[in-house]
Amino acid sequence: MVQSRSSSAIRIHLTPMQIPEAIPGKGLAAFAGADSMDVTGNSLLLHPGYASEMIVQVQNLEQRSIRISLHIEGNFPTQWYQIGTEGSEIPPLGQMDAVLYFVVPATFFEDQQAIAPDQQTRLNLDFRCLVNIHVDPETDQEQIYKSQDFNLYIRPYTDYMKFLPVMYREIDFMSRFMKIFEQAFQPVVDSFDVMWANLDPLTSPRALLPFVAHWVAWEIDPIWDLQQQRRLIRRAVELYRWRGTRKGLRLYLHLYTGLPLDENLPNESDKHISITEPFGPSFIIGEAQLGNATLSGGQPYHFIVRLRPDRPHNGINEQLVRRIIEQEKPAFCTYELMIENPSNT
Repeated sequence: MVQSRSSSAIRIHLTPMQIPEAIPGKGLAAFAGADSMDVTGNSLLLHPGYASEMIVQVQNLEQRSIRISLHIEGNFPTQWYQIGTEGSEIPPLGQMDAVLYFVVPATFFEDQQAIAPDQQTRLNLDFRCLVNIHVDPETDQEQIYKSQDFNLYIRPYTDYMKFLPVMYREIDFMSRFMKIFEQAFQPVVDSFDVMWANLDPLTSPRALLPFVAHWVAWEIDPIWDLQQQRRLIRRAVELYRWRGTRKGLRLYLHLYTGLPLDENLPNESDKHISITEPFGPSFIIGEAQLGNATLSGGQPYHFIVRLRPDRPHNGINEQLVRRIIEQEKPAFCTYELMIENPSNT
């Protein structure tokens, strides 16, 4: 906490919430052409795109209530700051805290207007600022008190400083120097960290999806929408493993229709995707009854597929469903397809 000049009416304390580790004008900064500034502890570090705060504590030294107003004076754009106060009146011997919010545009270093075309003009990164306290404003007793000057240092934020020894962090030039390496190498590091997302069909970029499908020998069909294609590619190996079985056909229809698998239901006819075989009681000597026994128990190698959507008109394409069944069933099998309308059940 840094104390400014005191007066007979008020006392002002400035507390920066983010103090720079390095002091401009010291160490290698002199070789970079930075001006040597008379800095004290009341300096505030600003990172473009991030908010920084300066706490202004105003203490009333008089035995009467006073009204105050704050104004900022400095060589920087006024749109960079906002003032937050708890009110405008301070009771006798009381105090009030105000907050100065500073936000530098995120494109400060990239903005071409900030860099003058004149080669002799360089981008200003260091600014001066002070707080004017108006006591009893707009009255005959109005007085103006000024705080100490404090400095605003605009520096790019970089995580690479943590890889340096402490002695190098105390050099102001190093943060800007390390930012060059961060901008060059960090995109590669970030891309490597999320490489798994590029190889997962559910999160892979659309342009990379054919490449991922080629890995599992899956042919992309434009008749499928994007989300269906992602699910099919992700479970392609599982579909290959169970091809020609009831489980494989049910899984394929589940990925297309989105109907639940209902693996917890023991009765096949109660499932949303029902695959049954119409076998009846066979002709067994001693057990068959006249009128209900059939030789071979029914039509051989035949099954029935029933789809029971919960909502009507859910977009199930019967032609595509038949295409899936033809592709997944054994060649010698026959089948029947029934898509039930929930309004009729």
